[in-house]
Amino acid sequence: MTGLSDQALNRAYLSRQCLLERRSASAPEAIEHLTGMQSQAALAPYTGLWTRLVDFQPDELSQLMYDRAVVRLSLMRSTIHLVTADDALGIYPLLREVHQRNLASNQTLAPLRASIDVDALTAAGHRLLAASPLSGSALGEALAKEFPDYDPAVLSRAVRDLVAGVQVPPRGIWSKGGQPITTTLESWLDRPLTPYSIDTLVHRYLAAYGPATPLDMQQWSGLTHLTEVFTRLNLRTYTHEDSGQTLYDLGSIPLPDPETPAPTRFLPAYDNLYLSHTTRTRILPTHHRPHIFTNNGIIKPTVLHNGYPCATWTHTKGTLTISPFEKLPRSAVATIEAEAHNLLDFLAPSSPHQVSWAKDQRG
Repeated sequence: MTGLSDQALNRAYLSRQCLLERRSASAPEAIEHLTGMQSQAALAPYTGLWTRLVDFQPDELSQLMYDRAVVRLSLMRSTIHLVTADDALGIYPLLREVHQRNLASNQTLAPLRASIDVDALTAAGHRLLAASPLSGSALGEALAKEFPDYDPAVLSRAVRDLVAGVQVPPRGIWSKGGQPITTTLESWLDRPLTPYSIDTLVHRYLAAYGPATPLDMQQWSGLTHLTEVFTRLNLRTYTHEDSGQTLYDLGSIPLPDPETPAPTRFLPAYDNLYLSHTTRTRILPTHHRPHIFTNNGIIKPTVLHNGYPCATWTHTKGTLTISPFEKLPRSAVATIEAEAHNLLDFLAPSSPHQVSWAKDQRG
């Protein structure tokens, strides 16, 4: 088997994530290719699409949400993702066991699990959310009328893992936003769940995140027992030069030259780039992880330079502040500042622009 270095995997990964060059694709095409975008930070996918696509405009994604062509719901790893309507209906049934496993392991829900009729709670939650979109607190109050012996907040939290619930607009709408209001996926789309095969999901994962191992896909999805699926499929295999692990891939996708130049890119908070492999050295040097992943579970917005994160960034009222991990050469500073101004044109087109550095680490 051909050996692949982290550098080769880095360029392959950036290419599949539309980060070696911006793609001339529509927002739904990109979201489908990526098999969803992490949307824990409700507006993060807008920046994630801007950094990946040619001429992306926020109104395109907002209209897709209003048109119900894309939706926001809990999917991979039981976290909120932005996906196409078809993918939501196809992927959710495959991940139902992941959500139920999360319900079983959540210590806050332990007293409820021990005594409640879970099927009855599921049916009640589905019925209430299908009848009308509800906030978490309103759902809890309605459920407490049927299950008066339980804490409304705990009932509402449990239903998140039992029912496919879509967060409806204006949540996730550019320049608007709002609190999470949820209805059922089936009622929002007026279509039934239509599960994909696990084979299809493996192929979709590898198209956006490969070459990868079964454990990598488990990290991305939360699914288990994937090795037998990978080995059953007719996949190309490589060997990771450092670990010796077997990496699987689609035979139809060529790998880019490992020395392909990687442009500067700004990524939003919680970008899938950092969440989709067990070992992240292809994209995240171990010594830089503490700069990005906080102890309370936040994954900061980052700057990629030469294919790897070199800084985090924040934006407030037209000012984009860059916090580098270490001293950067002048050439890198100039390139990063130029792309920062491009991002400000997108984030705050009518505001005065300013790029600042949180600490002087410029060469």
